[in-house]
Amino acid sequence: MKTLKRIAAGILSTALLLGMTSCAAAQQTEAANSASFTTIESGKLIMATNAFFPPYEYYEGEKVVGIDVEIATAVAQKLGLELVIEDVEFDSIIAGVQGGKYDIGCAGMTVTEDRLKSVNFSTPYATGIQSIIVTADSEIKDIDTLLGGSYKVGVQSGTTGDIYMSSSPEDGGVGEDRIERFAKGNDAVIALTSGKIDAVVIDNEPAKAFVKSNDGLKVLDTPYTVEDYAMAINKDNVALKDAINQALKELTDDGTIPAIINKYIPAEG
Repeated sequence: MKTLKRIAAGILSTALLLGMTSCAAAQQTEAANSASFTTIESGKLIMATNAFFPPYEYYEGEKVVGIDVEIATAVAQKLGLELVIEDVEFDSIIAGVQGGKYDIGCAGMTVTEDRLKSVNFSTPYATGIQSIIVTADSEIKDIDTLLGGSYKVGVQSGTTGDIYMSSSPEDGGVGEDRIERFAKGNDAVIALTSGKIDAVVIDNEPAKAFVKSNDGLKVLDTPYTVEDYAMAINKDNVALKDAINQALKELTDDGTIPAIINKYIPAEG
């Protein structure tokens, strides 16, 4: 009987030891995962955005909300971090991420060759469309009319609308001479309503929101171009990019990101 008790005690001790070892290993793995990337401020993920881009980012009272905010919040939670939002001018986001001022840039931002020279990008998490806003009585009926005329086009500085439209006519733009840049998309829309410019090129969802809140405007039926949105990340922090990509994959696979996008942009049909 004593022998059986000693054997039982030995088995129990071994089981406890294995359990403690397993727990310690799990803690070490978790610690290794959390230590595999760094952020500017410990425990926080600092996100630069431009909060005048509904429904991706905009103010609801004094709080910044929207698609990008909810997705970035979910990513931060996956990484065990607190999301901190910095509302800045759009064309300062890339430089801020590159210079180590922000961990990520998340503002309906498209991957372009020029931006890739300064920062890395996550895998895309949403698709955007560049659209054209005109007045209801405008002579501009489609993109060919806009490109072929002498119309003045308003864009938000530093956006892909700016990049595309300021390119030469041979490259599908109108050229620098016909571009008017604004710090915010809403400023361009105000200029359009007051007759200072003839059209505004901006992402489709903000375009629809601006038209809804301003009488006498419309979005042309034909899009200018289609593009994917991603998060800008400092080139030196590859580990953070990898962690964010993994989080985005998990959040897409479990339906979180599709649900967030559908909340703000309900699927048609």
